[in-house]
Amino acid sequence: MAPSYVLLLALLLLLLLVAWERRRRARTARHVVVVVLGDVGRSPRMQYHALSLATRGFSVTLLGFCHSKPHDELLQNDRIRIVRLTELQRLAVGPHILQYGVKVVLQAVHLLWKLMCRESAAYIFLQNPPGLPAIAVCWFVGCLSGSKLVIDWHNYGYSIMGLVHGPNHRLVLLAKWYEKLCGRLSHLNLCVTNAMREDLAENWGIKAVTVYDKPASFFKETPLDLQHRLFMKLGRTYSAFRASSEPSDPATERSAFTQRDAGSGMVTCLHGRPALLVSSTSWTEDEDFSILLAALEKFEQLILDGESLPSLVCVITGKGPLKEYYSRLIGQKHFQHIQVCTPWLEAEDYPLLLGSADLGVCLHKSSSGLDLPMKVVDMFGCCLPVCAMTFQCLHELVKHEENGLVFKDSEELAAQLQMLFSKFPDPAGKLNQFRKNLQESKQLRWDESWKQTVLPLLMDMTPWTKD
Repeated sequence: MAPSYVLLLALLLLLLLVAWERRRRARTARHVVVVVLGDVGRSPRMQYHALSLATRGFSVTLLGFCHSKPHDELLQNDRIRIVRLTELQRLAVGPHILQYGVKVVLQAVHLLWKLMCRESAAYIFLQNPPGLPAIAVCWFVGCLSGSKLVIDWHNYGYSIMGLVHGPNHRLVLLAKWYEKLCGRLSHLNLCVTNAMREDLAENWGIKAVTVYDKPASFFKETPLDLQHRLFMKLGRTYSAFRASSEPSDPATERSAFTQRDAGSGMVTCLHGRPALLVSSTSWTEDEDFSILLAALEKFEQLILDGESLPSLVCVITGKGPLKEYYSRLIGQKHFQHIQVCTPWLEAEDYPLLLGSADLGVCLHKSSSGLDLPMKVVDMFGCCLPVCAMTFQCLHELVKHEENGLVFKDSEELAAQLQMLFSKFPDPAGKLNQFRKNLQESKQLRWDESWKQTVLPLLMDMTPWTKD
């Protein structure tokens, strides 16, 4: 037995020595690890954190799943290195809770290994959700390495699980207990709304700082010539963007919305063009797209009844588990004046589409009632008015009758579409007034907001500023 104790003691001493060395290096490290236990390409806020950190002189390691391509600005930054995490699948056999438990344990081991193989970091930035098992793993690595753990609360993971399993399911209750316990282990907590900040303080005993989502600099109105190029590009794959009739001059380029003159090269909007309505989604349970489809059916009936309304092209972008389900529902509709397409856009094309659209629609209703839809932030960055599904704290972002409208059901949404698109395109209409209000609001962009809110908090925690 004695050799076993000696071996165990030797391993313990080795672990302590490694931890001491990592903590020593972390005190002077200009390195940050950003952890996303999800798809990096579909985690814009964490991409923005990485870019802002890199701009301030930090080297950044971004750990996450690499299913979708991040924005080029991130990929081309020499200070940012993306490290792929493997998304482990559940066991195919056994009770559901056992399958989930085994997946969590294996994911924890994998994440621990990846973190311990990285150079020492001053901070570990962690997106939550998902925080199981990431919060505990990142805290443990921080204890060994001397890294400060920063949790960025986008929502509550247990509330999202509750949409699938129900709020009283054992897994949901366990996840809530874990999130509440481990969430208190961080050195700094950021969150996305004042409502969430207050809830974290009152019900979780966690002090957080509100850092509102802000659009990145590349979310802006799209010039007409870039709109035309985008429509021609998308028209090669999606018929909704193709012209309904060919121009008389074969050299003239025409999309469903724009036309480029063969002689002058000038791009103009087509007379009688359809209106372009855009929504984006992760196709999850917290967005009910049957509401939009029902509103579109009512809008179609108004056109058939002789109302002065344009045809619509409705573009719903995104990936997610319910996309196939809603695609089948869309396929069962027999619209005559509405076309619906569901593309997955390249990261560079998404801002261009928002900047080209006439109206955005958001169906996000928040599993916790405490987060805000980042898609609306991006739309506002492009000066795109929005109709948004109402919920508890939406007023922190959408100002009804100022930068958009809020609705509670398909009837209200249909009425809003009718009002906004009446006599389209009408320069004196409500839609144009909302756009003008957004143009005049001079919104703060992400990096400037980050510099004012997050950077001072990091400097207060940074050891080298106190030496």
